Amino acid sequence: MMQGKSNNFSSFISTPNTETRTYPSTADKDESIREILSAVYDALADKGYDPVNQIVGYILSEDPTYITNHKNARGLIRRFDRDELLDALARFYFNDKK
Repeated sequence: MMQGKSNNFSSFISTPNTETRTYPSTADKDESIREILSAVYDALADKGYDPVNQIVGYILSEDPTYITNHKNARGLIRRFDRDELLDALARFYFNDKK
């Protein structure tokens, strides 16, 4: 160990974690996905694309070029992987079946 440097690893191990972490609920994630898909939809419509076709193309291929960079739509949609997007879309679609 180098002189003058503290060993951060040992302080990490000896410090107990006293805070309880929470896992975001599915409802929170679904709402976040809904907001992002809505923003992506609007950005695609602004640029004259068919938003539904473009979003479906992205989900099927995971090719980000289906989504415009306009209003950072491409960056927004890439926050979630396609499994999460499909799960949220199916959950929303079948919500009234409960």
